[in-house]
Parts: sequence; C-alpha cells; structure tokens
Amino acid sequence: MKDLLIAIARGLVEDPSAVTVDVDEPDEEGTTVYHLHVAESDMGRVIGKQGRIAKAIRVVMRAAATRSSEKVSVEID
Repeated sequence: MKDLLIAIARGLVEDPSAVTVDVDEPDEEGTTVYHLHVAESDMGRVIGKQGRIAKAIRVVMRAAATRSSEKVSVEID
C-alpha cells in the first residue's frame, strides 16, 4: 500500500525525491493512516483544484485496501 501511494505521488510532482510516506499503526477500528509528505512547491499539484486530486488518491487507496481487507486513510501533510 505504501508503494502504491509513493508511485501515485511521484507521478504528480516535479520533485519526486521529496516524496515520503509515514505509516501509523492501525487504530482501535483497524484503520491504518498514511501520511504523505511532498515538497512545499508541489503541494498544490497533489491537492488539486478544490481537492479533487487528493480525493482521487484517497479513493484509489481505499479501493486497493478493500481488495486486501484493510482500512486505510490518507493524510497529506
């Protein structure tokens, strides 16, 4: 899952070397939180107009997690 998020983010940004992902342990509900970090100048590219790209990233991650019976959440820091 972490590799999928990194691959998506690196395809969107101008500085792919600045993309990092931190993973939190699952909470009591079983949801794993992925924290996406990108360069400050690439933040707009990852969020998109009105958050559409960020929503799309979250949808893709949730769909991939459903296939492996997981619950995930993506936060863009």
